[in-house]
This record gives sequence, structure tokens and C-alpha cells, in this order.
Amino acid sequence: MKYDVQFTKDAENDIFGLYEYIKSNDSIDMAEKLIDRLIQKCSDLDIFPNRGHILPELEYLQRKDYLEIHYKSYRIIYRIIEKVVFVNCILDGRRDLNELLHKRLLR
Repeated sequence: MKYDVQFTKDAENDIFGLYEYIKSNDSIDMAEKLIDRLIQKCSDLDIFPNRGHILPELEYLQRKDYLEIHYKSYRIIYRIIEKVVFVNCILDGRRDLNELLHKRLLR
């Protein structure tokens, strides 16, 4: 059975921010290609969403309800509730994400 994949407002803001950054620092074409691929990677979670792994930043808190997959250097962080996959964050993995993840996911 397929899962429904939904983007939270934070994830939508992440996508918009990434698009604007790539557009400003590279090109509109590169920004569009990246965003299309990230959205497709998220959409692919409709089948076997449990394939992701637990976030190391939250594991010590025994928070095993958030999972992540990767696309290049980007981390796609999501949570499964019943038959819905909620994409919470799409972040550049080259950043230090500890504080950001705690603020966003544990608020």
C-alpha cells in the first residue's frame, strides 16, 4: 500500500530557500533541477518509507520517530504517522544541524 507524502510548511520554506540560494549563486536552471530532484526523492517515499535511518543528532534522546534519507549533500528529514509521510526538513548536510534540528523537530 502506498503512503501519502506531505510537506510541512518548514519543508516548503526549505525548498524555497534552497531554490533562491542556488538561483542567486549559480543559475535558474541549476536551481530548478535541484528542486525537481529533491521533490522527486521525497515523493519516492510513498513506497517503503521506512528505508530511512534514524537521525544521529536525535538518537541519544531516544527519538526514533524521525528518519532521514539523502540526496547528494542534502538531508531529507521526515516522520511517518499512520499512512502519511510528513517531510519536515530539507537541509544542506554540510551545515552543523544540531541546534536547528532540536529547535525545529522538538519544539
